[in-house]
Amino acid sequence: MLFKVEMTVNPPSHLSEEEFNAIKLKEKNYAEELQREGIWVHLWRVAGLYANVSIFEVRDNQHLHDVLMALPLYPYMNVSVTPLCQHPSSIK
Repeated sequence: MLFKVEMTVNPPSHLSEEEFNAIKLKEKNYAEELQREGIWVHLWRVAGLYANVSIFEVRDNQHLHDVLMALPLYPYMNVSVTPLCQHPSSIK
């Protein structure tokens, strides 16, 4: 199943820069692992924002939920999920 996921990060004010950087490093490592596994199919930065638009390919809704909840930055994110399906005019 394909999903478009829009994520906006709201950096916490209660963490030090070092603590937040440690969380961002964990996030980067997890995102790279998911990309290598073919789960995080596309990842685009939204220009001018601490945000991204991503495409995930997962088994089902629960799988996506588990993947997103495991993101180290998840507690500091606003997330919007849109299910996708193939367009009848797509040649792929």
